[in-house]
Amino acid sequence: MTQLVSRMLKKSSGFDSPAALPDEHFEHPVWGYSSCPRRVGRQIATMPIWFFCGLIGFITSFGFWGFGSVWADEGSLPDPRTLVVALDGTGDYSSLQQAVDAAKKGDTVFVKAGQYPQDVTIHSKERIRFVGAGMGQVTILGREIVVGALHVGKWPYGATDIEISDMTINDRGGHAVGLFNGQGIVLRRVRINGMVFSQQVQDVRIEDCVIGGSETTGAQFADSEAILTGNFIHDNDHGVSIAGKSSVRLERNVITRSLFDAIVVSDHARAVLVSNTLVKNGGGASFLGQSQSDVTGNVVGLNRVGFVIAPSTQTSTAFNAFYNREGDYLRPGDPNQPAPELKARSDITGDPYFVDPVHDDFRLRLDTPLQKIGHFPYLGALAPASPPARRSAEK
Repeated sequence: MTQLVSRMLKKSSGFDSPAALPDEHFEHPVWGYSSCPRRVGRQIATMPIWFFCGLIGFITSFGFWGFGSVWADEGSLPDPRTLVVALDGTGDYSSLQQAVDAAKKGDTVFVKAGQYPQDVTIHSKERIRFVGAGMGQVTILGREIVVGALHVGKWPYGATDIEISDMTINDRGGHAVGLFNGQGIVLRRVRINGMVFSQQVQDVRIEDCVIGGSETTGAQFADSEAILTGNFIHDNDHGVSIAGKSSVRLERNVITRSLFDAIVVSDHARAVLVSNTLVKNGGGASFLGQSQSDVTGNVVGLNRVGFVIAPSTQTSTAFNAFYNREGDYLRPGDPNQPAPELKARSDITGDPYFVDPVHDDFRLRLDTPLQKIGHFPYLGALAPASPPARRSAEK
């Protein structure tokens, strides 16, 4: 198009290159629309200005239309797909890994009912949903030669905006779920029979999950950012460990039957513990190292001890309820030393009136003294239940 315009201009002017002719053959107007010299004694055949402007407008419009078409083609995305995995051959795949590898941005991998003796790694993916037919219907067993049954991200590859829901994942070789080098990872309505290990992941959300049976820790965070809400964490050596430079918020979780502490915050980690029920553990929570924690609205009961707080930490507590056998506040040592001076004035001490702690019903009875405390409608993770029930078991 540019060459065509150039040829038209040359033809209309009557010469090819004015710069190639001696200067005396040209006169230079001191006014007018053209700054180009013109030959002396000859009249230049000029192009009508309306034609020239129209031609330029056409070229411009054509160019924008062409680029716009390209942009529209590049910007259009295929519709999200649902890739079905089934062991009996009724789906698109029988392999979890093959389905995940085939998934593109926005796709869902749906896993039909069954017990899958497979492991799966989700990496170098964005906005993928990995959904089972139900927590009680789909179990990922892992393989004997691989540690862990499900991994999200792996070095040096990460994964972004990954949602995993409605399935059971078993421990294999020390942990069940590994989260590495990712961002925007959600675990929802997942039963994890073993440990969730998170390292250098951001914006993790674990909600409405059941995590238990680990010989070490139920949920462990190293240099990670996470929110845990509405989970039942049970029967681990430690319930939740927050280490390194992690930043973790725990809200409305029930953590029970930990051999040692329900929660450990150490190193330079930051933690917010609000409205949790920490019950029937070796200890409620330990705050160690240079960690910083804000701890409010929790029920810490039927444990051996309540809180162990190192003087090197920055730990603030308020509106917590205690009912433990060997003390509510201690300083770390060998053995730990009672520290009643750490008790906050807003703390509540006494039987919380659980509905049936023997059978893990840690809801508060309707006549609990833990309602309308400070700005909390009730303390702990679970709202008061209306049916009458007997008092909590003796310490």
